This record gives sequence, C-alpha cells and structure tokens, in this order.
Amino acid sequence: MINSIIYNIKEGAKGILRNPTMAIASVGSVAASLFILGIIFSIVLNINNFTVLIKGQFDNVQVYLEEGLSSQDIFNLKKEIKKVDGVKDVTFESKEDALNKMKKRWGKESYLLEGLDNPLQNSYIIEVNELQDISKVAEKIKKYDGIEEVKYYKDVVEKLMKISNLVKTSGIFIIGLLVALSLFIISNTIKLALHSRKKEINIMKYIGATDWFIRGPFIVEGIILGSLGGILALSITYFGYNYFYNKLNMPSYSIFSGYVLPISSIINSLILIFMVMGVGIGIIGSVISLRRYLKV
Repeated sequence: MINSIIYNIKEGAKGILRNPTMAIASVGSVAASLFILGIIFSIVLNINNFTVLIKGQFDNVQVYLEEGLSSQDIFNLKKEIKKVDGVKDVTFESKEDALNKMKKRWGKESYLLEGLDNPLQNSYIIEVNELQDISKVAEKIKKYDGIEEVKYYKDVVEKLMKISNLVKTSGIFIIGLLVALSLFIISNTIKLALHSRKKEINIMKYIGATDWFIRGPFIVEGIILGSLGGILALSITYFGYNYFYNKLNMPSYSIFSGYVLPISSIINSLILIFMVMGVGIGIIGSVISLRRYLKV
C-alpha cells in the first residue's frame, strides 16, 4: 500500500516535470480561479459584516400614529403589528419621550423648544428580523387603521440588498467560468502525459497492471497541480487582503474602520475553500482526461 502511494507520487511528479509549460499553465489557471473566488468570498463576508454592523441603524421602521387614538386603540394596534411576519419587536414611543430625545440631541440649543407646543407624534419603533423583510413589513403596516405615516431607510436598504445580491450572483458566474477553464487546462495537461506514455501504458496493461495502478500517477499529478494552485492563490490572497486591510484602517480611511474584517477572521475559511477546491479541480480534471483518453 505504502509502496503504491510512493510510486504514484513519484510518477505524478515526473509527469509534471515532463510537461513543465502545461503544468505552470495549470497551476496558474487554478490559482487565478481560486484567487478571484477568494476576492469574491472576502467581499461577500465583508458586506455581510457591514450589514450586521449597521443593521441596528437601518432595521427599524418608524410608525407615526394618528392624533386622537385612545389608549386601547394604541394597545390593539401594537398587538396587530406584532403578528406581522418579519417583526421582531415593537416599542411604543410617546410624543413626550420623542420631544425629550430631541432636546438631548439639540443640547444647548434645546431652549428654543421651550414654550412651544409639542409638534411630534406618538409612534411605534418596529425592529425587523432580517433587513430584507423591512419593505414587506412597512408596506403591510401602512394599511392598518390609525397609522398616519411609515418611515424607514428604504433607499439605503434596497441599495445594500442589490449590492449583496449582485456580488453573489456575478461571483458564482465568474467562478464557474474560471473553474471550467481550470478543468480544461488540467485535463489537457494530463492528456499530454497520457499521449507521451502511451507505449509504456500499453506494456503495463499487457503485463497485467490494473486500471487503478495506471490511473494513480495521473490522479496524483492532478492533485499536485490543484494543490499548488490553491497554495499560490492562498498566498496572494493573504498578502493582498492584509495590505488593503491595513490601508483601509489608516486615519485617512477612518470611515471604513471597524467595518472591514481582519484576515484572521477569514483565513481558516479561505484555507479550507482553497485546498478543497484546488484538490477537487485537480482530481476532476484528471478523471475527465483519463475517462476519454485512457483506452489501452
């Protein structure tokens, strides 16, 4: 068993050395595919992190109540709102509480409000479970009796959701194309190795070598190429991400401070994805070429 593994590794390495140009192209294509995958994965993670961090600022719907509602009407309305799908919590804010908050925000200028009638309204502050539910919740609550106005950060929420969905959709498409290209190049690298060893393979088959004994070195070759591509992509992603992370945390880019995840938060996921994808691409590329061309 051990001898067979050692043999496969040696022969797989020899196959790479026989076609160094194609081997480099294979490693490069896998690395490029995984590097772009790493960029997209990192962007999606950071968008999700940004969404979570600002969720508390934008996941609230402010519902202003009509004047003249009785205490019972206000209580019944709260019960109805709580039943709406997507609503996490409902908090009543009286117009007096709202005025006190305004005075605190105004600070020293709050004296300008003294002696004036309270222009504010009783309201409910509604927190939703998920940011994407906010429009649906707001539209449903608008239809209830006793509601004068519903306000929320509609434009901001819609833009955040569009950006997130666009990155995910385009990312999947681009990754699919690059993975297909990597499979094509690796399978062609294996085909060249098969072609150059056709006579040797025929002799091995003639003296009784099993199909798996013949396939082994080529599968190992694919694994080596895929793994090298994964390691290269991981190295580039690690140093590139770290560089931009440090740049975005400089004083001149303080607006991004706290929103961008450090490399330590995503490196384990990147290692797992790169190595699994790299080895997987290598094995699949080998199997494709073996299935079509190993006819001995």
